Amino acid sequence: MNTKVIPVDSTSITFQPSSSCNEHPFEDPKVLIHSKETEIALEEASSILHQKDGIVAFPTETVYGLGADARKSEAVLNIYKAKNRPADNPLITHIGSLKQLSELIDSTTQKNKLKGDSGLWENIPLVYKPLIDRYWPGPMSILLPIEGTEGSPVSKVVTAGQSTFAVRMPEHPVALALILKSKAPLAAPSANASTRPSPTLAAHVFHDLNGKLPLILDGGPCGVGLESTVVNGLCDPPVILRPGGISLEDIQSCGGVWSRTVVYKPTDDVEKKSFVPQTPGMKYRHYSPTAKVLLFEGMSEAEANDILQNDYLHANQNTKPPKIGVLTSCRWNVEKFSDMVSVSMCLGRTGKEIRRNLFSMIRDMDEKQIDIILVEGVESDHEGLAIMNRLGKAASAVYRSA
Repeated sequence: MNTKVIPVDSTSITFQPSSSCNEHPFEDPKVLIHSKETEIALEEASSILHQKDGIVAFPTETVYGLGADARKSEAVLNIYKAKNRPADNPLITHIGSLKQLSELIDSTTQKNKLKGDSGLWENIPLVYKPLIDRYWPGPMSILLPIEGTEGSPVSKVVTAGQSTFAVRMPEHPVALALILKSKAPLAAPSANASTRPSPTLAAHVFHDLNGKLPLILDGGPCGVGLESTVVNGLCDPPVILRPGGISLEDIQSCGGVWSRTVVYKPTDDVEKKSFVPQTPGMKYRHYSPTAKVLLFEGMSEAEANDILQNDYLHANQNTKPPKIGVLTSCRWNVEKFSDMVSVSMCLGRTGKEIRRNLFSMIRDMDEKQIDIILVEGVESDHEGLAIMNRLGKAASAVYRSA
């Protein structure tokens, strides 16, 4: 299979919001495309998605996604095949309107209205209203019940046979336009080979999946750089199942039950091994480059350099010296490291900068054939929670200050 890469212009896409001022602007929006080239590219992608086994890669504000119609099991299975993804790792479904979401939960519902004073939904649990009002479209996924909704068209392959499924409304114009134009809810994990760092450029997708899908829509670099936050509001207190583009503090600021939101943490190794993931990113090793990643939390350059020298250089004096790379953030001065360091990069000085650059710079280190990457950790609050979550999963070893 030849994989085609087609550029698309996100600035040429606009949306006409829902007509009533009392509605969420994306209850039932219309997409307007002002570039002929972009419209042709989206039509080609839509045509592939209408096939029984069609998959397409496309940009979102978080990372590039590998999408298939969430209602077509054969197509969704092709996602797992292309990525070599474990079959028990469920997928997030991407929607373009609240109307589309309501139909996903129960396609027999004709009203598509909300219970409650806002007049928006019928099928969507009202606990999520504060999050949807504030963060959709955006990098926020919510967990919804699917068991007992016989009218739901969502494939069981998407949910990995579970009683819930995760869904979000992406903010990226290309992703939204593709969903609305194709009239297809898209099951879409990150468009990378399983366990590899997530792709934030079309070139990353092509590197990992060339020959495994027909089309990549190239919308340029992703703005957020990490996957969406996944929250479960069906329990009290609500739980962040996967940290991401919306922080814990952002969610807690919504008030009410959300002010009590906690972050899921497995209690022991037994739970980690036996755990059935409700959403991506909860169980398996992810985001790993070919290089060995050493993560240092709250440690100085001198402490990190000592560990590098004693555990990785002196211990292997009879072998070819490894190529060392360093990723710094706020405090480290790379000049204080060993002369063995071949490549150093600054992830950024703010949480948003580090989040946006993380996966891309890890991939850059692989491109430069770095053997060991030393990474300066950050504080685990605000954007740092998601950053450290990803680094922890990518790391071969984690070192913490005493």
